[in-house]
Amino acid sequence: MKLATIARTAIAVGAVVLLGSCGIYKKYETPTTTALTQAYAEARQQPVDSAAFGNLLWEKVFTDPKLATLIQTALENNTNLRNAQLNVEVAQANLKGARLAYLPSLAIAPNGAGASYAGSDLSWTYQLPAQLSWEIDIFGKLLNGKRGAQAAVYQSEAYAQAVRSQIISGVANTYYAIAAVRNQLNLSRSTAALWKETVQTMKDLKDGGRGVTEAAVVQSAANYYSIRSSITDLEMTLDQLNNTMSLLLNTLPQEWDVTDKVDLEVPEVLRAGVPMSELAARPDVQAAEQSLAAAYYTTASARAAFYPGLTISVNGGFSNLLGSFIKNPGDWFYQLAGSLVAPIFSRGQNIARLKAAKAQQQQAMNNFEYSLLSAAAEVNDALTVYQKSQEKSAYLVDQVANLEKSVEYTQDLMLYSTGSTSYLEVLTAQQGLLSAQISQINTELARAKSIITLYQALGGGR
Repeated sequence: MKLATIARTAIAVGAVVLLGSCGIYKKYETPTTTALTQAYAEARQQPVDSAAFGNLLWEKVFTDPKLATLIQTALENNTNLRNAQLNVEVAQANLKGARLAYLPSLAIAPNGAGASYAGSDLSWTYQLPAQLSWEIDIFGKLLNGKRGAQAAVYQSEAYAQAVRSQIISGVANTYYAIAAVRNQLNLSRSTAALWKETVQTMKDLKDGGRGVTEAAVVQSAANYYSIRSSITDLEMTLDQLNNTMSLLLNTLPQEWDVTDKVDLEVPEVLRAGVPMSELAARPDVQAAEQSLAAAYYTTASARAAFYPGLTISVNGGFSNLLGSFIKNPGDWFYQLAGSLVAPIFSRGQNIARLKAAKAQQQQAMNNFEYSLLSAAAEVNDALTVYQKSQEKSAYLVDQVANLEKSVEYTQDLMLYSTGSTSYLEVLTAQQGLLSAQISQINTELARAKSIITLYQALGGGR
């Protein structure tokens, strides 16, 4: 066939150039230029540990039924996750287009015209042409485009997983924050009731001439109004948290049903350090690497632009215009052509594109390395907060127990002694107890959030 002969001839002409262009065909490999990326590359070769904390299904980590329902609703309704999933569809469509670029293009353009000269009868001409054009990918232009599109698919999928992980963590963090604020509200309201009784007690002692002055009465009243004002702050915070939860679930603002007493336990994953294999499972790290891969293929495409392009075309159809003659009825015609176009001078555009692509590839490399360092820092931070919260929680238990006794003793001494305890000691003991109890609630919240952060930092949320 003549078409095959044209293709073989053109490919033979380009073979010499091909020998010097092998780099544009090389597939992306994880870089190992630094100790950090070397460790990452080795970790990617290891089998996935399904029992690792970050690889656990979220249903096995967040077992509270109310929380599980909220997370499921958010995953179904959240706008950000929907958009991330649509980005995957966009990338898949682009990949399909890149794959179809290997196929020939076919176009049909029927046309007709009439002409009359010097009063002659109108002569009609018509054509029913079809053009088949096929670009032979000798130097990897289409190949690198397809590989880059594939990397974009992987990147969008990793990004969607990162968004999913963020949503799960966001719902869980908000859930435990609502529970903590509710606990603080309950504590503050009950404490306010007790402090109100203290104000009345001091008034009674003053009226009974028991050594309590007006200064003690007004100071205790000031403490009472202080806690009442803090209750309004907690109520505003609770309202804001409910609105945050509503946004995560993509619904109108409402008050969410959250169990006041919640506890979140972490599986046995705590240790001095986290293996690189677990950091490599993070979707944001994988997205950063796929961005690097896409930049690599963009650079390869920019290099390929310096090499010739081969196009084979076939024109054919039915026409009554043959040369300068009009023939009725018409007849079939066809043409074969092949062209090999090599860029010689393109006003520096190819050089500029290559330099820009190399710079963008280096930027992607920097971002990839930073994502690994950031992932390690986040995991270490979460582990530290968890461990220190555990220690602090144990101390606060003892502190609260002792302060409860202190409040009890100072109140008894004020009521039944002959002035060995002043009202200031009572107020100080009460304030210290409330502060320790609120700190205890906040520490439990910090511990729960550290577990959630650790789960997210290890790529959890599947």
